[in-house]
Amino acid sequence: MRMKHPSHKAQLPRLRRAHGQVAGLIRMVEEERYCADILTQLRAARSALKAVEQEVLKTHVEHCVTDAIHSDVVDEREAKLQELFEILKRFHD
Repeated sequence: MRMKHPSHKAQLPRLRRAHGQVAGLIRMVEEERYCADILTQLRAARSALKAVEQEVLKTHVEHCVTDAIHSDVVDEREAKLQELFEILKRFHD
């Protein structure tokens, strides 16, 4: 049985906000705004994306990984766990 992929549509408002922040950054650079203001806006955009990243990871573990763990298919379980380990390893890079 193939698992149903969870929706991430709840993250669209955060992604749109981050998109607006990046557009704002482009304008700030084009207008040669003060470095500290650009750095502040960069931090805000990174924070917005990090919040989306955390929620997508949480959903992935709660649904995709959990479904695979409860699966009778050993290869599916092992593959999903290996995928999770690789994702978590990238968080530290």
